[in-house]
Amino acid sequence: MTFPILLTTVSAVTVARSAARLPGYRSGVAQDQDGPVTETTGGHPTDLSVGSFSDTAPWLVEPDRLRWLTGLDRVRARTRAEVPLLTRRQRIPPLGRLLATIRHLGLPLATWAVRERRAGQAASRAGLSRRLRAAAETLGPTYIKLGQIISAGEGLFPEELVGEFKHLRDRVPAEPWDVVERVVVEELGRPIDEVFASFDRTPLAAASIAQVHRATLRDAADGVPGAEVVVKVQRPQVASLVRRDLQVMSWIAPTLVGRIPVASLANPPALVELFADTISEELDFRLEAENMLDLARVLADLGQRHFVVPRPHPTLITRRVLVMERLSGFAFDDVVGMKDAGLDTEAVVRGGMIGFLEGAMLHGIFHGDLHGGNLFVMADGRTALLDHGITGRLDEVRRLAFLRLLMGAVTNDVRSQLDALVDLGALPPDTDLDAVIRDLRLDQAPVDPITMTGDELVNELRTVVKALLGYGARMPKELMLFIKNMVFLDGAIASLAPDLDLFAEIGEVANHFALTHGERLTADIGLDPREVQVDLAGMKASMGIPAETEGLTYRDLQERREIIRKRLAGRERRGRRRG
Repeated sequence: MTFPILLTTVSAVTVARSAARLPGYRSGVAQDQDGPVTETTGGHPTDLSVGSFSDTAPWLVEPDRLRWLTGLDRVRARTRAEVPLLTRRQRIPPLGRLLATIRHLGLPLATWAVRERRAGQAASRAGLSRRLRAAAETLGPTYIKLGQIISAGEGLFPEELVGEFKHLRDRVPAEPWDVVERVVVEELGRPIDEVFASFDRTPLAAASIAQVHRATLRDAADGVPGAEVVVKVQRPQVASLVRRDLQVMSWIAPTLVGRIPVASLANPPALVELFADTISEELDFRLEAENMLDLARVLADLGQRHFVVPRPHPTLITRRVLVMERLSGFAFDDVVGMKDAGLDTEAVVRGGMIGFLEGAMLHGIFHGDLHGGNLFVMADGRTALLDHGITGRLDEVRRLAFLRLLMGAVTNDVRSQLDALVDLGALPPDTDLDAVIRDLRLDQAPVDPITMTGDELVNELRTVVKALLGYGARMPKELMLFIKNMVFLDGAIASLAPDLDLFAEIGEVANHFALTHGERLTADIGLDPREVQVDLAGMKASMGIPAETEGLTYRDLQERREIIRKRLAGRERRGRRRG
């Protein structure tokens, strides 16, 4: 059994082969229904040179003239510097919030232990997940946000927990209108009707940190009059509540280390640090707007126009209010709707994959919270990328480690992958990699998992987890965000492109990176991908797939997974009967 991180990534990458089929620019004039036209070049808004935005601009993004950008580097640095203080285990945490947390979590856990713990693993997990979701709803914004992040981690967390926490995406009560109005007026310094011609009092969506409303602009000074916008409004008092909750979480997390194998591998203190990192930046919408600009710029630099980022407003952005261009399209899982409109769903997922990988591997920046609620497909086939509060930012060392991890995966170079995992922080710096290869049998021919019994599968998993824990393995935050996104994109392939030949696509993505970025990759890691052969035979072996297998569609892969799931479930049933 090998490290699955990049093997899963590469096997899921269905990109590049149809670069010519990817949705490109449609010609259009940036104007509103009353006729004013923003500055264009060749029929396109001029700000497309600084970001991957829509072709019709309600205003132009001119970074040098955005006053809310001034001093944000200091704000971001100050926010990051606060994270270690919030996540340092204090001798005495906020007692009131700690007691409330213990009360709302302790009672459900005690009830579960008495009623459902011995009901079989599936029933036990379902009962515990249901009670944890109810506790998160009671405890409020911080725990709801944590649950929403977990809900996007299919494959990383138990499916029962993911399924329950998905309900937290759309079950957050909205703030009353008078509260929303007060925040907007305080932040913008003007009555709402002076800025907006209309402002829908019913939110489009209500999340843990904020809620979003549909509105239209009134004054030409704020953009094209009548331009449709989305207004994101932060919940009042959420910042102080989040800080108290982080202090409580940081006090509890170290007590979980080593008590539960999965929790140990995930590294609870690092999870809290990841959560603190992401949610702290989400509390200042100016940082989110800057994330939008940075990601849009990276996509434009790459010539990657498959993704579209909404334009943040030039002036209507503060710490608690964010006004942005409103985009529309198909829900990301609306396969029928997209196909009825003549869209190529395979091209949609291809473009999404390559845009995500290129941003992370070449620029060290990527959207950190991909899920169906943050994406939709526009009428021209491009994907609108929403909600940039969580954005992955890799320093140069870790960016290069990701590159080496990818190259090691496509060439089946196990040692290179392990070296990269050390640089990413997944293994301690002094790890004996030869011992890891020996203990995990990475130098031996893998066994096809579908030929193993349920008992053999469980024993294999236990052996791997025990060995990893013995070496001090953990899941660093950047890697967790990356894998969480790959898990989502893995599911997107299942619905949008289930019949693609994954082996053929692996070769095509390697070819794309070699032809498009060969010189850059050679300079970065000293390995010219144009001279590297994809080791499909080794990759098949690492996945336990017979060498004579010529093609593997995602549908085939799902069938293999279902066989493994049934065998594990059968083992669980036999265990209950013996018990």
